[in-house]
Amino acid sequence: MKNTNAVAWGILAILSLIWGTSFILIKRGLEVYEPGEVGAIRILAACLFLVPVSIPKVRKLTGKHLKLLFLIGMVGTFGPAFLFALGQTRLDSGIAGVLNGLTPIFTLIIGAAFFKQKFKKENYIGIVLAFIGTVVLLMAGSGGKFSEFNFYAFFIVLATACYGTNLNVIKYYLSDLSPVVITSVSILLVGPFAGLYLLFGTDFSVKLATEPGAVQALGYVSLLGVMSTSLALILFNKLVQLTTPIFSSTVTYLIPIVALTWGILDGEVLILGQIIGIGAILLGVFINNRRKAKAANVKV
Repeated sequence: MKNTNAVAWGILAILSLIWGTSFILIKRGLEVYEPGEVGAIRILAACLFLVPVSIPKVRKLTGKHLKLLFLIGMVGTFGPAFLFALGQTRLDSGIAGVLNGLTPIFTLIIGAAFFKQKFKKENYIGIVLAFIGTVVLLMAGSGGKFSEFNFYAFFIVLATACYGTNLNVIKYYLSDLSPVVITSVSILLVGPFAGLYLLFGTDFSVKLATEPGAVQALGYVSLLGVMSTSLALILFNKLVQLTTPIFSSTVTYLIPIVALTWGILDGEVLILGQIIGIGAILLGVFINNRRKAKAANVKV
C-alpha cells in the first residue's frame, strides 16, 4: 500500500510538471514561429510519436467510431493547440496556465446545457466565482479600462470550452473505447491536416533553415507534443487505475502553480489584481469538485 501511495503521488507530481510546463514551451516556440506553426508542430509531433499505437488500433474501429474520433480530434486537440498558441502571443504563460483551470467549469456547463446534467447549488457558486475571477484576472492589467481589456485571453477560454465539449462527447458517445485508443486515433486522424498546413500554409521550412534559434524552438514545441499529449496521457491513465478520479483531478489545481512558477522564473510579474483573480478561479474549481470528493471518500 505504501508503494502504491508513493507511485501515485509520484505520477501526480510528474503530470503536474509536464502539463504545467506546456505553457512556457509554447512561449519558447512563439519566439521563432507563428501561432499556427506552433499549433501544427505540436499536433504533428504527437501524431508521429503515437503512430505505433494508433495504426494497429484504427483498423479495428467502426465508421461511426472514426467519425466521432475525427470530431474530438478537431475539437479536443487541433483547435486548442492553435488557440493556446494564439492566446499566448499577448498573454503571459503563467496566466494561460491558470485559465486552463477553467476546463472543469466548462465541462460542467456544457454537460448541463447539452447532455442533461443537473446543477447543484455548489456548481452555481463555483461557476460564478470562476467567471468573476476570470474577469478580474483579465482586467487587472488594464487599469480597469475596458478598452485595454486583454481580448486574447478569450482564445484560451475558448480552448477550455473545447476541452469541456470534448470530455462530454467522450463520456456519452465513446465510453466503449479506451482512453489510449481515443487519444492516439483521434490525433492520427487530424495529424495529416497539421502536416499539410505546416508544409503548404506557412514558411516553416524557410524559418527552420534560416532563423536563429529555429531548431531549438522546434525542439521545445515537439517536446510539448510528445510529452503533454502522449506520455502524459499514459501516466494519467495509470494514475486513475491506481487511485480515484477525484484524486487524479487534483492535477487541475497543481498545473496553474507550475505554470505560474515557470512564468515568474522567466521574468513574468503578477500584480495584486491578477492574484485575486487567480484565487477566485481556483476556488471556483475547488467548490465544483468538493461535493464529489466528499462522496468518493477519497483514499489513496
